[in-house]
Amino acid sequence: MSEPLSTKTRLLLVDDQRLFVDSLRVVIETWAPDLDVVGIAGDGREALSLVEEHKPDLVIMDVRMPDLDGVAAVKELRSRDPSIRVLMLTTFDDDEYVYQAIHHGAVGYLLKDMSAPELLGAIRAATTGSIQISPSVASKLVDRAHRSEDQQPPAPDSATAPRSLAAPRTVATPRGEELTLTRRDEEVLHLVAQGLDNHEIGAELHLAEQTVKNRISDLYDRLDVHDRLHLIRRARELGFGDTRASAAQAAADPADTADRTIPE
Repeated sequence: MSEPLSTKTRLLLVDDQRLFVDSLRVVIETWAPDLDVVGIAGDGREALSLVEEHKPDLVIMDVRMPDLDGVAAVKELRSRDPSIRVLMLTTFDDDEYVYQAIHHGAVGYLLKDMSAPELLGAIRAATTGSIQISPSVASKLVDRAHRSEDQQPPAPDSATAPRSLAAPRTVATPRGEELTLTRRDEEVLHLVAQGLDNHEIGAELHLAEQTVKNRISDLYDRLDVHDRLHLIRRARELGFGDTRASAAQAAADPADTADRTIPE
């Protein structure tokens, strides 16, 4: 006699933070008997292989991962199978990531600060075709839509506009790898190069301080630096911030400049 077909929703979890993804699996297995985690991938490349192997009903995917990031993985998965459902779950609410993920076919974009019951409800809703967007993310999408309806603003005065904010750029890391910086990356690096701490950056960009800390930590890894002082130096090498003013300040009182750059 053949075994009855499972009615559980099959999930594939994709995140390079092993502690988080293992905890998420425990939450799902403990609180949601109707959901079944059939596999865990550590990056987008591994996710492509596990999707072929396990045929999940829903892929829950982080954005920032090594080898192949979540946005690129969504694009590749959807090109292979347009019916695949991918729900983004991340700490990054950068509007460019949100736009690209939705543009490439993700069925939702959620932030990791939501409660377990909220997340489980969103997972169930996503499997039925409902688009799931965190409120702050939805606000960014609306703002972007409004901006796109406006006429293009005049080109900034090159003599006064920060060079770092002119357009997204690709830079080389010390390891010789190419790194594409988003508009939010550039905004943060511009303020880091000026010596602002995380609280001040958050106030300037209207971001929570924890969001800034997450962004700074990510930039440490991507730019191959290990502390705040080296991040500031790297940002200035890339042309961010008012380097002339910063150099004058450092020449006037190097110790004071160093103290200014250390606080998180």
